[in-house]
Amino acid sequence: MEERLIKVGITHGDINGIGYEVILKAFSDIRLAELCTPIIYGSSKIAAYHRKALEMPAVNMNTITDAESAGINRINIINCVDDETKVELTKSTPSAGVAAYKAIEAAVADVKRGVIDVLLTAPINKNNIQNEDFHFPGHTEFFESAFGGVGRKALMILLNQNIRVALVTGHIPLAKVAESITKESVMQKLKIFNQSLIQDFGIVRPRIAVLGLNPHAGDAGFLGDEELTIITPAMLEMEQRGVSSFGPYAADGFFGSGAFEKFDGVLAMYHDQGLAPFKALAMEDGVNYTAGLSVVRTSPAHGTAYDIAGKNEASEESFRQALYLALDIYRNRAIYKEISQNPMRKQYFDKSSDNVKLDLTKEENQDPIITE
Repeated sequence: MEERLIKVGITHGDINGIGYEVILKAFSDIRLAELCTPIIYGSSKIAAYHRKALEMPAVNMNTITDAESAGINRINIINCVDDETKVELTKSTPSAGVAAYKAIEAAVADVKRGVIDVLLTAPINKNNIQNEDFHFPGHTEFFESAFGGVGRKALMILLNQNIRVALVTGHIPLAKVAESITKESVMQKLKIFNQSLIQDFGIVRPRIAVLGLNPHAGDAGFLGDEELTIITPAMLEMEQRGVSSFGPYAADGFFGSGAFEKFDGVLAMYHDQGLAPFKALAMEDGVNYTAGLSVVRTSPAHGTAYDIAGKNEASEESFRQALYLALDIYRNRAIYKEISQNPMRKQYFDKSSDNVKLDLTKEENQDPIITE
């Protein structure tokens, strides 16, 4: 039986930024539609406006009314934005925030109905999108609310082929970071990160580097004691639960020396501690992944980039890598689920029977002689 193509729901983001530019550029390569079934939640009219403004060749889009009608080997688009919505390139406007939210709302509803498989979100403006239903500092927190469930937390991971950086605290003011770093929060994020590395990235025994909160990781308590009283105890307790972590390391030397290359993931304490070096290393092809949820959601690592909107200067590479990653994680989760539900039967050699393998699931083989 031929494998069904994965349906990818793509939200168009802020219509005055570079969202449509990277979407159009990526799907100008029609081979992407052979890898998955893309469904853009946005506006065919706004897409046409951007294509014309960018002086790009036509990208054929199949306008559909629902995800069930998505065509194979086509770029599908669902109109979920008011036709009168005005595009004002480079500007943050209330109407752009409304358009961004409507696309997210429609895509989330379809995920919950089970008619799309993964989400890929173009960048939003965290200010103009705020409304009575979206009162979050970003996508990550919104999707945690939408898909997290009781007690289920999201984890922001920024990554490319060379590095994965996760955050203990995300979109919060710097003044509130220290009080938010607790033993429980560090343990929680280590647990989610470790599980994601296993089920989403196929790493059998992840090695996680942990950064300190203070300069020089506290210098043995001289510059702060959170490393001694909070972070290290959290790491030690998680070590007892099977999570391998190392550190805490001073962030500047850790990234400057290239030490990150020796680990499967890096857990930073706060947003800019992890993301500033990450984006210096991987801005062109970086991807933002929301781990810990029931749904796979990725996004380009860049923002709306108003300063270059409409200039045909934006690179689509980050968007393309976000698409590839969503497909990979979806497949990895399916594999993980299969092997977890149907583990290999344990077989041993019986010395008395010329090394005949015994299947311990059978009653007649309950007392084998086990060889080392």
